Amino acid sequence: MVMPFDDSDTTPDEALLADFARGDPSAARALTLRLTPRVFAHAYRLLGNRAEAEEVAQEAMLRLWRQAPDWREGEAKVSTWLYRVTANLCIDRRRRAKGGTVPLDAVPEPPDAQPGVAERMQARDRAAALQAALSDLPKRQRQAVVLRHIEGLANPEIAAIMGASVEAVESLTTRGRRALAAALGTRKEELGYADER
Repeated sequence: MVMPFDDSDTTPDEALLADFARGDPSAARALTLRLTPRVFAHAYRLLGNRAEAEEVAQEAMLRLWRQAPDWREGEAKVSTWLYRVTANLCIDRRRRAKGGTVPLDAVPEPPDAQPGVAERMQARDRAAALQAALSDLPKRQRQAVVLRHIEGLANPEIAAIMGASVEAVESLTTRGRRALAAALGTRKEELGYADER
């Protein structure tokens, strides 16, 4: 028997959401498998805490399922809407923490290949240094840099997520990149970038 969403990798998010709203549980499974890792990664980059990022990802997905019956196709992409909800949930969590910093959990080991101990330690140190530098950026700069350079979104989509103009996004990402370069530039040798060009 052929499942209706065997081709879920090519089925648009909006079509899967509409099918879920009509009661198709396989559409929900396909959309969950596709979107949850991205939502979690985005929340983790904004919060720097795995447990909180997991909670945010769960809440963002729950909100998507609640929104499904009222979804108006063509108004926004599902991913854009979800990134915006995730960012807002992260902002709310930071506000509740009364501006305190959220401690970083251990950075996970790379899930694919099996690099040696030295490579794993170096990757962990690089990821921790990047996360620490990201955490020092102003919130809007951090969000713009994460969406552009880590999530790989285009500036118009980032503008829609952040409720800003494309020019503002370009300015935020430029300033964020400069601040990251300044923060990490002095640590090239320590992080193993000294020999890389």
